[in-house]
Amino acid sequence: MKYEYFDVTADVGVKAFGSTINEVFENSAIAVFHLMCSTKNVAHLKQIRIQVKSTDLEGLIREWLTQLLGLKDIHGMMFSKFKVQVDEKKMSLEGVGWGEETQEKHLIKTEVKAVTSHLIEVKKNKQWQAKFILDL
Repeated sequence: MKYEYFDVTADVGVKAFGSTINEVFENSAIAVFHLMCSTKNVAHLKQIRIQVKSTDLEGLIREWLTQLLGLKDIHGMMFSKFKVQVDEKKMSLEGVGWGEETQEKHLIKTEVKAVTSHLIEVKKNKQWQAKFILDL
């Protein structure tokens, strides 16, 4: 399982999973965009590079997802594939998102406004897990 959603009053919670820290960040992004549209209908026509830094993993995932949401709005795009390289020592991330301009075929389900700081966490037990709340 790559991710799951959980109920939060007026918002949506996401738990993403991965065998590596990079994979959990990639699966977090897929979970966000799949909530908005069926990502299987989004072609990988355009590539956008992203670099973010923070002081901790929670800030890093919030910045990563916030940048993606901003680029979605700026470029009028939906994303469906991601590749991430997290540097835990420098607390930085270099990532790439692939997608295409938003089209009628994407059947927009809901609009995600922001990633909140409420309940956000990134941790490793048996596998990596990220948990965060999306403001709709």
